[in-house]
Amino acid sequence: MGSARDYAVLQVLPRLETGGVEQVVVELTEAIARTGARAMVAAAPGRLVTQVERAGGHFRALPLDTRNPLARRANTSRLIKLIKAERISLIHVHSRAPAFAARAAAAACAIPLVTTYHGAYSEGSKLKRAYNSVMASGQRVIAVSAYIADLIRARHQIGDDRLRIVPGGVDPARFNPDSVHETRMIRFAQDWRLIDGAPTIMLPARLTAWKGQGVMIDALAKLRHRDALLLLVGAAQGRHDYVRSLWQQADRLGVAGRIRMIGDCTDMPAAYKLADVVVNASTDPEAFGRTIVEAQAMRRLVIATDHGAARETIRDGETGWRTKPGDADALAASIDHALDLDIQARMAMGVTARNFVATHYSIAAMQAGNLAAYHELLG
Repeated sequence: MGSARDYAVLQVLPRLETGGVEQVVVELTEAIARTGARAMVAAAPGRLVTQVERAGGHFRALPLDTRNPLARRANTSRLIKLIKAERISLIHVHSRAPAFAARAAAAACAIPLVTTYHGAYSEGSKLKRAYNSVMASGQRVIAVSAYIADLIRARHQIGDDRLRIVPGGVDPARFNPDSVHETRMIRFAQDWRLIDGAPTIMLPARLTAWKGQGVMIDALAKLRHRDALLLLVGAAQGRHDYVRSLWQQADRLGVAGRIRMIGDCTDMPAAYKLADVVVNASTDPEAFGRTIVEAQAMRRLVIATDHGAARETIRDGETGWRTKPGDADALAASIDHALDLDIQARMAMGVTARNFVATHYSIAAMQAGNLAAYHELLG
């Protein structure tokens, strides 16, 4: 294999907006650049373009966020032109929408294709199954959890010669409660109108029905801790009807005054440190569930629904708790139990959780796993 500086890796995704997939792209950009290889990202522009460039990457704006099959040919041509101009050695695609164009471009230019299966991707029809299958078409297919690896094997019948399990990771320096200065928390506490002494529950997720905000609001109304506040941290991304329905639900249950809808947050470590309990209430299985790992790294008490990758990322009763999906009563009981713990028990569980994340879900391990897949193909 040649020197790393002889290679260029192109990551492809729809748009560089905020989100777990997008953050992985930034983290991989940093890892690729650190080896001396050229790290390139093609996507529609968004808020994380600056982060890609700060990580040592080079961004190319392409309209890859379209799902229109008629646009695939144009995007394939654009990618082929980029591959030739920049002497790209390997394409890594992170999403279905641009994957068809990326696969065709990689084949046309005879370079390897890596795909990362970031979601569970529902399959309700033959057309949807065919659409999903593009994410299993790489020379290397990366699963973000053992749960997703099992799903890929069952759906697409690919073997371990191509399949690699590389879980997501968090930066232990960034998500370190000891490094969050008090001034960062005070600003949020004031902006979000938090109440001194009131327990704070956080659900960090974009506002969409399957993330379980409705279940969480039901659970809020059932808590024994009647003074607890709920922070819904995440963007609505245009789902105005859903946001309206959540407020209507909260009004009907009499808990609207105890809810804060925060929107996007650019300083999640400080936000986590303000929370007594962090909840993942997803009604569908999480492929990985980045916020579960981030919150544990911050030594928070974490509760997640008992399916998908949460069965890997939480050790029930040791680093957090798992509850029945969609069950507001069970979720409320778990939150009450967490809030009942004394300070010593909370601190002990937090330390156990952070150590667990450091051992199994470091950003360095995630980066190394992806680079190893590149090395296998470029070698």
